[in-house]
Amino acid sequence: MTAPAVLEEAAAESAGSLTVIKARHPGRWIAGAVVAVLLAMAVNALVTNPAWDWPVVGAYLFHPSVLHAVLFTVELTALGIVLGFLLGTVLALMRLSRVPLLASAAWGYVWLFRSVPLILQLLFWYNLAALYKQISFGVPFGPAFFSVDSMDLIGPVTAAALGLALHQAAYAAEIVRGGFLSVDPGQLEAAAALGIPRARQIFRIQLPQAMRSIVPAAGNEIIGLVKGTSVVYIMALPELFYQVQVIYNRNGRVIAMLLVAAIWYLVLTTVLSAAQYYVERRFGRGLARALPPTPLQRVRGILTVRRAARRQRPARGGRR
Repeated sequence: MTAPAVLEEAAAESAGSLTVIKARHPGRWIAGAVVAVLLAMAVNALVTNPAWDWPVVGAYLFHPSVLHAVLFTVELTALGIVLGFLLGTVLALMRLSRVPLLASAAWGYVWLFRSVPLILQLLFWYNLAALYKQISFGVPFGPAFFSVDSMDLIGPVTAAALGLALHQAAYAAEIVRGGFLSVDPGQLEAAAALGIPRARQIFRIQLPQAMRSIVPAAGNEIIGLVKGTSVVYIMALPELFYQVQVIYNRNGRVIAMLLVAAIWYLVLTTVLSAAQYYVERRFGRGLARALPPTPLQRVRGILTVRRAARRQRPARGGRR
């Protein structure tokens, strides 16, 4: 027997005689115990304190007026996001343009609408009729083909959607521009060398890769806008926050109605967060060889392992 073989055999015998002891992590157990106690205290405070008025919360959670307000909130959010990101994409392309006038105009728009608070923008569009009694359509600096009364053209709902969309477009422009800048410029140079048109470079090469950077920030903006729609309560529009105000001014159950609004905001943001997670997975498929499992896949994997372990237990017992 050679010397290396003897050494390997001795090492195997010594390794077999060693006792493996799991590493202890007292800090983790202490932190877990502290968090568990805090959670128990929070749950106890929510359940045992009658001031939370949970029966009233349950009675109004699916009230028709509240459900209508939730639907109106979703509609406002959808209008603000769709119009905002459409305009924001145009502004981002203008910022990246080689034409100085286009880049400067887009920069000025972003600077202006990010500087003015949203509530002031909403009030401005709501009171636009004080500046312009009529809005004319025609040749610039020339004759007008027809005119429309400002009050008829821009009502409260239109003013709210317009204000949210224009405000959101300023932030969407920076998100989209950042996504475009994250793509390796060498790919665009190679596409240009192959004679691929500029529009095709953007929509077939640059935009799909930019979405990996755009989606996380865009998801945060969408969730923020869901909660930001509560600002339109100043225009007396029947969104969620305004509607619960109307109800608690009538029945005096302030805390209960605020909880109703909070629960619905939690539901909406949870749905959007889940959608954002799966959209991120969709656009992140090329970054890793294997995508991490989704929460549902993890649960299924755990259940499968437990079922397999249960099936093996009787077989082992029978062999003994």
